[in-house]
Amino acid sequence: MRKRRAKSESSQADERELTRQRVAVVIPAKDESRRIAQTVRAAKAIPHVDLVLVVDDGSEDNTQDVAREAGAVVVRHSHNRGKAAAMETGAAVVAMRDAPGRLPRLLLFIDGDLAETAVNTAPLVDPVLAGEADVSIALLPPQPGAGGRGFVVGAARKAITAMTGWTPTQPLSGMRCLTREAFEAATPLARGWGVETGMTIDLLSQGYVAVEVPCDLKHRPSGKDWKGQMHRAAQYRDVKVAIGSRRLRGVTKKR
Repeated sequence: MRKRRAKSESSQADERELTRQRVAVVIPAKDESRRIAQTVRAAKAIPHVDLVLVVDDGSEDNTQDVAREAGAVVVRHSHNRGKAAAMETGAAVVAMRDAPGRLPRLLLFIDGDLAETAVNTAPLVDPVLAGEADVSIALLPPQPGAGGRGFVVGAARKAITAMTGWTPTQPLSGMRCLTREAFEAATPLARGWGVETGMTIDLLSQGYVAVEVPCDLKHRPSGKDWKGQMHRAAQYRDVKVAIGSRRLRGVTKKR
């Protein structure tokens, strides 16, 4: 007589499904109708991704319609609330879609203007999936047309090093993969363009592990014109605010 199996093949398959780690791509976007469809389609091709969510942060164009037609789940802010708010909205929507009893999805934040290169953020998932890091940050190659002189990057890097002991190469990189636990540990996020600097300081000061991963990405850089200079000025202001608020709170590396 044939022995009865301890577990049926279907129940084993169910268990594997419950423990399979999934990834949600969250894309904060404003007025990205020209590139968002390519970005969404490329993001859907990333291994382990089963949800691509676009947070339309008060766009004045048809970003939300284009993103939805490309296969993304779309939520919209009625007015522009900034990147940090869009990230928090996206994470909250993903949490609502995480099934009870299953592992919470990893969160992969990417920019809406990456177009077809969005699929190249895939290497960010691996170290977090393997438990080697709590957050992975994309290292981008030099971007043609970029007009910055490194003032903002230098200020962010110097502060992160002083407050955490870790020196990032690209502290302002917005392409990041992190666990749900790490994301919640970093909230509330720093406002405006200080979100990445604040997140890095907050996580490392609490003992979370960060790594930088080279990714072949192309996005629309800030140029040397007046608009680009104003953007960098706003970045510098927000980064300094994020740093200053953490210094006031006495944030330092966890020992």
